[in-house]
Amino acid sequence: MVAELADFLQIVPWPPAPGVAFWAALALVAGALLGELVRRVFSVPRIVGYGIVGGVIGFAGFGAGTLTGTARLIVDLALALLLFELGSRVNLRWLRANPALLLTSAAEALGSFVAIYFALRLFGQPVNVALTCAAMGSCASGAVIARVAGELKAAGQVSERMIVLTSLNTLFAVLAFKLVSGWLHLDVAGDWVRAVSQPLWAFAGSVGVAALLAALVAWIARRLDLRDENAALLLLGLVVLALMVAKQFNLSTLLVPLLAGVLLRNSSERPWVWPRHFGTAGGVLVLMLFVIVGSAGSVPALLAGGVTALVLLAARAAAKTAVVVVLARPSGLRMRQALGLSLALTPMSGTALVLLADLQAGHAAFAPLVAPIIVSAIAFTEVLGPLLVQWGLHLAGEQQPQAKPADYRVVTA
Repeated sequence: MVAELADFLQIVPWPPAPGVAFWAALALVAGALLGELVRRVFSVPRIVGYGIVGGVIGFAGFGAGTLTGTARLIVDLALALLLFELGSRVNLRWLRANPALLLTSAAEALGSFVAIYFALRLFGQPVNVALTCAAMGSCASGAVIARVAGELKAAGQVSERMIVLTSLNTLFAVLAFKLVSGWLHLDVAGDWVRAVSQPLWAFAGSVGVAALLAALVAWIARRLDLRDENAALLLLGLVVLALMVAKQFNLSTLLVPLLAGVLLRNSSERPWVWPRHFGTAGGVLVLMLFVIVGSAGSVPALLAGGVTALVLLAARAAAKTAVVVVLARPSGLRMRQALGLSLALTPMSGTALVLLADLQAGHAAFAPLVAPIIVSAIAFTEVLGPLLVQWGLHLAGEQQPQAKPADYRVVTA
């Protein structure tokens, strides 16, 4: 009876077989609803809700697992927008005026790399696995930090240092990963030319595309009001176009938007005014980013790499905290602010997952040794990370949840 009615109404196929678009829309609705629920009920950032939805999808066995196809494209686009905004808040003049801050950045990135490497070696991991995990695990998640700081209207010394340190250690981590990737080519195939040329090409090419993107945005900003909707769409299109160029020429999809933002910020003394997340389309991409990243976790991954991931996270947290606390006074921070800053550097998220996807594309046979560790580390911090950023900002006295919402943000730091 029902089948006959469906045939009469031309409902084909019957019974219905929802496709990817249906489940993506359902995840989007669930993420938005749960994000708003946790914000109102528990006063925590919305991305906690997004991460929970992704985690449920992943541990139910329906997650992405690895970034491929549409999932990789969404993550790349969302990270490009967030990293571009993040980079546009990095004032290099501040680093010249406060060398201790630059030292803190270099030391916490190097300290994290060294601590992770030796911790994993002590727990019996091979040299190449320890090196790769150290490169991926040394950076904090720019996506999480940018989103939480924006949602909480955070402002102050710790907030700005959090942005600067995250931007710089993302840069360091990508460069370290490219060098480790080159080493893997040398170790496995003995290919010196490929080992040297690929990191150089990735860095030099990314700088070139980033410089072009920054120049185009600056040219547009002199002629259009960036707060206008059409200008926002134009900015979004330029960032996406630069990202597509980076993918076509095997450049870093992380470095291009980040460096473009940094170059743009430091090309002029005047503040830049950005549409928040480049409008509604950007907001949707950001929501899907955290759902997709959250869905990367799985029970098999935790069983295979969960314990090692906890070792990685403990070594990483100890190194970052030690460096930030030791260099707090020379860089101009009080101890309470230093502890808040070290908490804010905890998250591992989309950046590490993109680096893992790049590893899987370039070293398919080796990647399965690393994937369970990195995926488990991301799963452990996907929900906890945003909470630690919020607690860190609260500890530093820079959380402003009662601030009036703004559609646009003035970048002055």
